[in-house]
Amino acid sequence: MQQEAHTIIQTLKSKGLRVTPQRFAVYANLLSRADHPTVEIILADLNKDFPVSSQATIYSSLQALREVGLVREVLLEEGVCRYDAKIEPHHHFCCHTCGAIEDIAWETFQCIDMQKLGPGMRGESYEVIVRGWCDRCNLE
Repeated sequence: MQQEAHTIIQTLKSKGLRVTPQRFAVYANLLSRADHPTVEIILADLNKDFPVSSQATIYSSLQALREVGLVREVLLEEGVCRYDAKIEPHHHFCCHTCGAIEDIAWETFQCIDMQKLGPGMRGESYEVIVRGWCDRCNLE
């Protein structure tokens, strides 16, 4: 844990961010999970033992982390912004029934050809969102 804390501090500093307890806590929280939480989930998680953060503080910490490329916003459903500290390219799977979100390796969809876009369109990036039923809900 001590080494992880040191690594997080060094990462924040390397991006030119001032290391505040809130930024540290938000980034450490995101690094420790794979569920793509909302601000409300992060806030509840961080305040579970001792209420110290506000929603505004979480938002400002996430914005700072996003601006330097340590965190990305994940928009998987309309009106719900989720966050992910896994910044390398990957896709997502969303379960219709339970709402589970899982990462899909980037290589899974190598056949997408951005050169086939319509005339005058130049694609910069893409992300595939697969919607369906996870292994737990598919059995029901």
